[in-house]
Amino acid sequence: MKPAPSSQMRFRDELKDFFYFLRHPRSARRLPGRVQGDGWYLDWFAPLPWKRLLQWAGMLWLINALVLGPIAVSVAGVGGAQHRLDPTRIPWVQAIIWAPIVEELVFRFILRRPSQWLTVIPLSVFLMFQGPSWWLIQGLLVLCLAVWISRYTGMPRQALPAGSSWWRKLVGALQGRAWRFSSMRRYWRFFPWVFYGATLAFGALHLYNFQLNSMSWFLLPMLVLPQCMTGLVLAWLRVRRGIGASIVLHAIFNGGPVLLIIGLLKLFDGVPV
Repeated sequence: MKPAPSSQMRFRDELKDFFYFLRHPRSARRLPGRVQGDGWYLDWFAPLPWKRLLQWAGMLWLINALVLGPIAVSVAGVGGAQHRLDPTRIPWVQAIIWAPIVEELVFRFILRRPSQWLTVIPLSVFLMFQGPSWWLIQGLLVLCLAVWISRYTGMPRQALPAGSSWWRKLVGALQGRAWRFSSMRRYWRFFPWVFYGATLAFGALHLYNFQLNSMSWFLLPMLVLPQCMTGLVLAWLRVRRGIGASIVLHAIFNGGPVLLIIGLLKLFDGVPV
């Protein structure tokens, strides 16, 4: 049964909505309680329910630590895969700041804004594989400009900011043509494939964290079960709350284990084993 909307959803109500969405992925309305205003702005900067995001992060940490993580470790041991991560050299800036922004733009931004893929995806993919550096941070700023320009995708030229012809030409060149209604209907018809395809691609990206050696290919999906589960929640949250919420939850989810490892290393620094 479809969960009934309410002005204040409890966490278990959101869980029901999440599982219903997994069975019927579609263009859904935002979760109840969202403030009214500019849709593009609220997609990024809507007031966030921090307690609820922490609840989702806690649930994911628990499932991954007790269920999916042990499965992945066991499969890695059986298949001979080795994790590349050195706990003493965790790239915390990349894990907590860079990856949540860039990966959400690559895998989940277009779930609600498919006509803007050409504006955002190519540069996001390039930045994702290059990693953070000073000149790439400048590239991220360019990406932010592209995302800002994408705000006007689909608007008639008369609705664009007035004042200079070069701005209108730049926006017109980057935004492309707005999708027709028939194109959007076709996209939503194939949305389940896009939704699950983006999640599988997100999981596959994290195979790079392992040295696979001679591991059998059919075991590979089990190595990234934690990332796939997390990707499903992030994709649902992107559709139902916004890209800003999925970026923040991604950062919280990555930040918890990173801060825990850093704290343990500081605590036991110099303690003989």
